[in-house]
Amino acid sequence: MLTILFDGVAYGMVLFVLACGLSVTLGLMNFVNLAHGAFAMAGGYVAVTLVNRHDAPFLLTLPLAFLVPAAIGLVLERTLYRHLYTRSHLDQVLFSIGLVFMSVAAVDYVMGSQQQIIRLPGWLQGRIDIAGVGVGRYRAFVILICAALAVTLQVVLARTRFGAQLRAAVDDARVARGLGVEVSRIFALTFAVGSGLAGLGGALGAEILGLDPHFPLKFMIYFLIVVTVGGVSSITGPFLAALLLGIADVAGKYYVPGAGGFVIYTVMIALLILRPHGLFARAR
Repeated sequence: MLTILFDGVAYGMVLFVLACGLSVTLGLMNFVNLAHGAFAMAGGYVAVTLVNRHDAPFLLTLPLAFLVPAAIGLVLERTLYRHLYTRSHLDQVLFSIGLVFMSVAAVDYVMGSQQQIIRLPGWLQGRIDIAGVGVGRYRAFVILICAALAVTLQVVLARTRFGAQLRAAVDDARVARGLGVEVSRIFALTFAVGSGLAGLGGALGAEILGLDPHFPLKFMIYFLIVVTVGGVSSITGPFLAALLLGIADVAGKYYVPGAGGFVIYTVMIALLILRPHGLFARAR
């Protein structure tokens, strides 16, 4: 039971890192970016390619898995996304879903359609016993990294000047510009960071979730579930939602394998009935 709980927490942590960038762009920037999974896939392929083909140290690939998708996100934001901030959500959805299919086709052509398995270093393989419970070393590593990221994001968004400027730019961009806030730069940096976080989540989740060209399509619904259940007004909501859904999904597939894939949707429906605006969201 404790092993299942631990694996569920690790799975939920990965979902959080993958979805928190979408939570930022959707909740704070009010932009529906369904291509978020494509940035996660980019980070995963950066890590897998460097480790498996070039024997790069796994830890060294994690910063690169953040920086490469962040750079791609910054370029796309400056050239394409910025023109859609004032458009309807339908336009944003159609545009971003088009990018998803383009990225899937491009990666399938360049990297092939086979699933990629990342080669972890020896110190992250195997299990260790903690109080008689078998704990996977890599999953313990993922939990520590993701927990640190969650705390850092909450502090940055709630207690720093950048977070205050971002909230002001979203609430009223014209007034924020009048107060000297460079709204365009704030949005570009936020989008880049959200894309980088997705890439980092893709690298960390390559061993747990698997990685192939259809990754953005397979896990798009999971990102949306985490953001919907957690709400988009804070980082705390998606964090707790990811943990609950991760544990429910792992436990469901273990105890009721025949219907395990439906457990996460059942939990989502129950939570949305109780909290239709999200766990920590305020009704508008």
